[in-house]
Amino acid sequence: MRQATKSVPLRPNAVEPLTRQNSGDNTGDGLPDINYSFVDGKAVKITVAPKGAGSENMSAIQMLKPSQVDSVKRFVVETVLKAGGMPCPPIIVGVGIGGSFDKSARLAKRSLLRDINDMGDFEQELLNAINSLGIGPMGLGGRTTALAVHVEKAHCHTASLPVAVNIQCWANRHASVTLEAGHD
Repeated sequence: MRQATKSVPLRPNAVEPLTRQNSGDNTGDGLPDINYSFVDGKAVKITVAPKGAGSENMSAIQMLKPSQVDSVKRFVVETVLKAGGMPCPPIIVGVGIGGSFDKSARLAKRSLLRDINDMGDFEQELLNAINSLGIGPMGLGGRTTALAVHVEKAHCHTASLPVAVNIQCWANRHASVTLEAGHD
């Protein structure tokens, strides 16, 4: 991160949360934030996904009751409506359903890494509902508020239904590299 901040260059945006003192190199307590999961095989895929705060600040999480499955769509659409033009639409909406409080947020963020055209029926239904809000590009009105909605799910405790919405601006920058295991 330090090297990338210097050589790319990346704008140094990392600050201590209470003093607001900038580290100058995008590192600090808890940064960079590294998430991983295990998969079958002998390779590792590394993805970097910088997010701007304009879109990140519009994200939300809600712990629904298990009986509120029908409220998932409402929560997602209301979150985008409240965001309005702040995340620089058109946006990509990541949704995490299930897991736990923190897992649903990770699912929502991870869903933003999917191909923009990879949407199922429920995701298309959410996209249509969001675009019917009329927020439009840059919040100036119009039919295209979102370019895609991606939903990732995980099993959750029977007594909870966590739902997270992670909004990303149209740029949706991310890059990946896969490192294969060497042959003996």
